[in-house]
Amino acid sequence: MSEARQLDVNIMGRDFRVACPPEEEQALREAVAYVERKMREIRDGGHVIGLDKIAIMAALNIAHEFMHTRVTGGLDVADFRRRITAMQDTIDEALKEQQQLF
Repeated sequence: MSEARQLDVNIMGRDFRVACPPEEEQALREAVAYVERKMREIRDGGHVIGLDKIAIMAALNIAHEFMHTRVTGGLDVADFRRRITAMQDTIDEALKEQQQLF
């Protein structure tokens, strides 16, 4: 695993600096976009006012979604999705190298 570096991200107009290994940067950026989207959905719904309350509601909604991705018997759907994405990235990288041969 590589040494973590600092990334600047923006969520709902607020800047945050987050430590992240280079190989996880894309996943972090996707997580930031997901959190941003969830927070905007709650804000645009108009029932929750205040950034702190919006963040807490978004966290609860995301936690609820995560808990329902686990199927009885210990199967972790989210883990399988991460593994499939990693395999797809590996395949894409291998194919890119092959295309350079032609």
